[in-house]
Amino acid sequence: MEYLIPTLIVVVIAIVIFSLLASIVRIVPQSRAYVITWLGTFHAVWGAGVHFKVPIVERIVKNVSLKEQVVDFAPQPVITKDNVTMQIDSVVYFQITDPKLYTYGIENPMSAIENLTATTLRNIIGDLELDQTLTSRDHINTKMRALLDEATDPWGIKVNRVELKNIMPPRDIQESMEKQMRAERERRESILQAEGQKQSQILVAEGEKQSAILRADAAKQAAILQAEGAKQAKILEAEAEAQAILKVQQATADAIRLINEAAPGQGVLTIKALEAFTAAANGKATKIIIPSELQGIAGLAAAAKTVFDTEDPKATITKTVPKQ
Repeated sequence: MEYLIPTLIVVVIAIVIFSLLASIVRIVPQSRAYVITWLGTFHAVWGAGVHFKVPIVERIVKNVSLKEQVVDFAPQPVITKDNVTMQIDSVVYFQITDPKLYTYGIENPMSAIENLTATTLRNIIGDLELDQTLTSRDHINTKMRALLDEATDPWGIKVNRVELKNIMPPRDIQESMEKQMRAERERRESILQAEGQKQSQILVAEGEKQSAILRADAAKQAAILQAEGAKQAKILEAEAEAQAILKVQQATADAIRLINEAAPGQGVLTIKALEAFTAAANGKATKIIIPSELQGIAGLAAAAKTVFDTEDPKATITKTVPKQ
C-alpha cells in the first residue's frame, strides 16, 4: 500500500503532462491553414508544419483548406432579353487564398457565393436573347468568372472557373428547337444527297469523256498504223520492182558482156537475128519490117512462109533498105 500511492501519483502526473503536450503541440497538414486567436482576437495564420499553442489564451477558430474546391449550384430561373424563362445550373471552381479574410470577411461564404452566382447569371442572361444564350456559353462563363472573382476578392476567395452545366428552355421552345434542328438535319441530308448525285453524274460524264477520247485515240492510232502499213507495203513493192528491174538489166548487161567476150561471128549474129524475127512473126502484128541484111539468107523463104501462115491474112512484109 505504501508503494501504490507514489505509483498512482506518477501516473497522474504523466497523464497531465501528456495532455498538456497534446494541447500545446499542433501539426498543420499540407494544403491547410489554421486561423489562431489570442484571447478572442485574431493572432496568426499557421501554415503546414509543427506549431506550439499556448493553452487557454490561444485558440484555433478555423481550419481552412487551401485546395481548389468546386460547388454545384441548383438550377436557377433566369429570363432572357426576349422574355423567355429558362433554368440554368452552374458550377463554380474556387480557391481560398486568404484564410483570415475567408474567416472574418463574410458569414457563410458558400451561401454568399451561391447567391452572388445566381444574381450575376440573371444580370448577364437578361442582356441576351434566347439564341445568344444558347450559343454564347464561353462568353457567359468568362464574364461570370471575372465578375465573381472581383466580388469575392474581399472574402479571400479566388474564382478560377465558372461553367454552365445545363440550359433548359421551356418545353414548347424545346420542341420547337427540336423541330428546327430536325429540319436543318434533313436539309443538310438533302444537300449532301444532291451533292453526291451531282458528283456521281460528273464522274460518269468524265468517265464517258475519257472513254470517248480513248476510243478516238485508238481509232487514230489504228488508222495511222494502217496507213503506215500500206506505205511500207508500197515501199517494199517498189523496192522489189526496182530490184527486179536491176536484176533484168544486170542479166542483159551480163549477156551482152558474155557475147562481146565470146566475139561471135557473123553467122551467129545472123542466126540470132532470125530467131528474133521468127519470134516477132509469131505475134499478131499486121506489118513486119525485115532488115535488108536478112535478104540474102537462104532461110528467108522459110521465115516468109511462117509469116504467111499466121491468122491475119492482111499481114504484110516490108523490106528495109539500108542507107547508102
